[in-house]
Amino acid sequence: MARKVGAMTQTEADALLRIARDGPVAQLVLDRPDKLNALTLAMIARLDALCGELEADAGVRAVVLRSASSRAFCAGADVHEWSALGAEGMWRRWIAEGHRVFARLAALPMPTIAAIDGMAFGGGLELALCCDLRIAARGARFALPEVKIGIVPGWGGPARLAALIGTSRTKHMALTGTPLDAQTALQWGLANEVVEADALLERACALAAEIAGGPRTAVQVTKQLVDAAASGAPTAILDALAAGFVSGTDDLAEGVAAFREKRAPRFNRP
Repeated sequence: MARKVGAMTQTEADALLRIARDGPVAQLVLDRPDKLNALTLAMIARLDALCGELEADAGVRAVVLRSASSRAFCAGADVHEWSALGAEGMWRRWIAEGHRVFARLAALPMPTIAAIDGMAFGGGLELALCCDLRIAARGARFALPEVKIGIVPGWGGPARLAALIGTSRTKHMALTGTPLDAQTALQWGLANEVVEADALLERACALAAEIAGGPRTAVQVTKQLVDAAASGAPTAILDALAAGFVSGTDDLAEGVAAFREKRAPRFNRP
């Protein structure tokens, strides 16, 4: 019998979040269109399991996180589920599990790109913020609307958002709940690019493929360097350690050889 996790069984949740592979690029696909991809505990558990699969697969070099529907990237946390948990359930399960799994997504070794169309609200915005890059369709909207129903963002959104757009703008979003349009998100640094809706997936996958075509170790170590520096780690020490580690890779030897021979490098090792 399928295990019950919150409002749905784990088997039901498994159908709502899946991995699709295209060579070295993996797509994490949210597919709960009738609920605008609202997240449940079972879906969080599913995301945790899929992160484990990605961590273990050396052939995946970049990840695109997207919705199967253009109506919403993710409308946030499923209100019907979390509102029934009570204070202790929110503390022990909802917030703790979301934080742990979102942190795991953010720490994936390979770069991640969120392809955002429709709304990315509340926990949906927090989910997108766990990705390294965000490509938005022109009609995308971004919000932290929790204050409007008397709750607060619970999965690390304010901290991640403030690191991108600054404290004052984060307070504006979190205190008013007012959505940002895609162009404002681009101007504020929340979105990296804005494209037409019909070009969103193609652009996100093309960027993922470009990153995936690079030297695997150097790309992944560079991601870790940037993340560590953003957390306040001493960059001089980190840069020296990272450079020493990468200097022994076959990819570096290929890159130097290609530079000397005036040709494109062939980074094709798993």
